[in-house]
Amino acid sequence: MEAEKDINKLINESTVDKTTSRDRTIIRTSVTGIAVNVLLSAFKAAIGLLSGSIAIVLDAVNNISDAASSLITIIGTWYAGKPADRKHPFGHGRAEYLSAMIISVIILYAGITSLVESIRKIITPQTPEYTIPGVIIIGVAVFVKIFLGRYFVKVGKSVNSDSLVNSGEDATMDAIISGATFIAAVIFMIWQVSIEAWLAAAISLYIIKSGIGMLSETLSMILGERTDFEFAKAIKATVRSFPGVYGAYDLVLHNYGPDSNNGSVHIEVDDTLSADEIDALTRKITAEVYAKHGVILTAIGVYARNADGTRAAKIREEVYALATSHDYVLQAHGFYLDEETKIIRFDVLVSFEAPDRHAVFNHIVNDVKEAYPDYTPVVALDTDFTESEDKKEKA
Repeated sequence: MEAEKDINKLINESTVDKTTSRDRTIIRTSVTGIAVNVLLSAFKAAIGLLSGSIAIVLDAVNNISDAASSLITIIGTWYAGKPADRKHPFGHGRAEYLSAMIISVIILYAGITSLVESIRKIITPQTPEYTIPGVIIIGVAVFVKIFLGRYFVKVGKSVNSDSLVNSGEDATMDAIISGATFIAAVIFMIWQVSIEAWLAAAISLYIIKSGIGMLSETLSMILGERTDFEFAKAIKATVRSFPGVYGAYDLVLHNYGPDSNNGSVHIEVDDTLSADEIDALTRKITAEVYAKHGVILTAIGVYARNADGTRAAKIREEVYALATSHDYVLQAHGFYLDEETKIIRFDVLVSFEAPDRHAVFNHIVNDVKEAYPDYTPVVALDTDFTESEDKKEKA
């Protein structure tokens, strides 16, 4: 009981500390972004209206959308940081993915509206009036937005915030817009040739493309993506590091927001361990995995391993070799030989690349039946959630 309390205390206290520090960083960064974008928008709008430049006005509107993106990031972060409740026992962390999706939609909408306005200006051109102070301010804005974009992306990646990263990408696109506007203004002032409508159209297409890409990535995370192979590999290595654990398999991770993962795993241990020993071992594994990787293991299943008998070890190697000799079989594990009931138990992991995973599975079962006619094979077909990168692994 004390061990359970210690583990829960470690997880709860660490989660609160990490969440509070992360949320403060995201909110502080977003507030900075709002202030900078509002100031830039005011300057650009004034210059655009005075000069009659649609490109500068659109640039100013895009700055407002950036400020709105930062506000949405703040709201999403605040909501995601709410503690778990009866209705949402896994917390509200996925709200950050929704805020990132909204920002992507804003970027996409800004690109579409800019494209429509640019086409209108191409059809019905207007002669802009640029001033040297206005062009200088646009040039300064380029450097400000480049710095702000890089700052947002850097902080966003450091705290694993897709909303901040998307806001940073949006700021970078603003820098491109401002840069193109700056070039158009210089060209017009020197040669009296107006190309800003065409530049605005080209930039709008770039914004639309980027918005679609961001939206696609965010939707993919909401649907649920495959866990990073190296991350899963590191977790299994931690589990296998405990004495008496012969293997870690079937790792399944569920993401409930950035840096918020719950999961389950199977461990292979001697069949001579008592329930008390297994209980103590799984609690230690749970605490260690959370301390090292920030993952809460809500369940640890057990594969029994024949602790005594060279015959079981020999058959295990033969069965594994037989199973993995088939194409698309990535791994075989969880073997147990029950001499009393004459049952052979094990699992096979078949790649999603297989044209028919069940056909491969049935071939393996039939091969084991032929090789060991005196035994009944009880085989489970596993799903490749995190176990491999579509290459055979050694069990």
